[in-house]
Amino acid sequence: MDLQKFYIGGAWVTPHSTREFPVLNPATEEQTGTIILGDEADVNAAVAAAKGAFDSFSRTTREERIALLERLLEISKARREEMAQALSAEMGAPISMARDAQADSGIGHLEGILEALKMQALRETLPNGDILVREPIGVCGLITPWNWPVNQIALKVLPALATGSTCVLKPSEHTPVSAAVYAQMIHDAGYPAGVFNLIHGDGPTVGAGLSRHPDVDMMSFTGSTRAGVAVAKDSADTVKRVTLELGGKSPNLVFGDADLQEKVTASVLECMYNTGQSCDAPTRMLVERSCYDKVLKIAKAAAEGQTVGDPSQEGDHIGPMFDRIQFDRVQSMIQKGIDEGATVLAGGLGRPEGLDKGWYVRPTVFADVTNEMAIAQQEIFGPVLVIIPFEDEEDAIRIANDTPYGLAAYLQTGDPERAERVAARLRAGAVHINGGGFNYGSPFGGYKQSGNGREGGMLGLEDYQEVKTLHFG
Repeated sequence: MDLQKFYIGGAWVTPHSTREFPVLNPATEEQTGTIILGDEADVNAAVAAAKGAFDSFSRTTREERIALLERLLEISKARREEMAQALSAEMGAPISMARDAQADSGIGHLEGILEALKMQALRETLPNGDILVREPIGVCGLITPWNWPVNQIALKVLPALATGSTCVLKPSEHTPVSAAVYAQMIHDAGYPAGVFNLIHGDGPTVGAGLSRHPDVDMMSFTGSTRAGVAVAKDSADTVKRVTLELGGKSPNLVFGDADLQEKVTASVLECMYNTGQSCDAPTRMLVERSCYDKVLKIAKAAAEGQTVGDPSQEGDHIGPMFDRIQFDRVQSMIQKGIDEGATVLAGGLGRPEGLDKGWYVRPTVFADVTNEMAIAQQEIFGPVLVIIPFEDEEDAIRIANDTPYGLAAYLQTGDPERAERVAARLRAGAVHINGGGFNYGSPFGGYKQSGNGREGGMLGLEDYQEVKTLHFG
């Protein structure tokens, strides 16, 4: 696959830009390829292709779009291993996890979107007799991150395809291979030329170019809160719809009546999963004072039992950070936690023993943290957990909500009534109770500075649709 080409208008084409960007393997630090970062002319070409395809694709029937999605589902299943290998090599996900979670997400979200599309009422009669219809929003600019590449591509591209919209995808420049595989799958599924387009580029050029473009009707962005704000500001002049899925610093409330050995161990491993590079990871563990010392012992053992290793090998280990910049940032945040006076319960600075090459980080747990510390307020995006004690239920809720973010929250308790009561007061888009995981087809998104809009399922479709009312005389 020629990574130096863009997919525009139904074909792999040579970009206008000639600006090169290296593709690196985070486990070996070796360059594995080169992409071209697009310019304004490339943005204009991709948007023009999407705009040109919208008139006809927007008038396809639901049945026609379902047939295309079902063909894409067949291809996604057939090429799952190829996708997993691409993900493992470009962003360092261990191959077992890349196959079972990263690549699987493209399949699972597609099944969820298909189910929602089949169920959605595209035309309904209101109680007052008027008719409400749902129509595709238009040309969509889609910007996706490197940490869950296919997961986020699927959550943005699929609802556009399902609703009859057209799109231009700008994946992270750090994970271009999986995006190219996805583009080829869409091509092979038989989508009309221009419905889906792929261009590589950086945020200030291609990301901003899409956001400011007058022919783009919607922007959907996943990434940092800082970059999300920039997308929203760039989109404001043309009053386009903007959906954002941004950062998180998710609290995990552990009460003394929980099964501590099981729930704390699982919580630590959940924080370390994907090398801590998940926006909804439970990175702030809030622990009831009565069981605090016991929890520290369990958390220490769990973190020390989390192995780190080569992502090309099968197993339940974690891999490296995705690049040097993120490795340095995580090291800086670990040092900051030490400087702030937190106790290093496990891990700490530097690479794990025996791993001298690659952007590997030691699974780290800080104890005796206060919620005012930088390590408790800032998103570290690495395998770093902070543990904060609380006195009672009210104190736990106060600390949990004392964050600019609101993507997810986690809750461990043996009391079902407490679970409902506390969950109702947590300002987050999802609350995971006693290990409950996310299911394909459910909406995903956050409160506060974690973004706006929802991805997945029925609500994910609605973000890509306009609502029109018909008033008959």
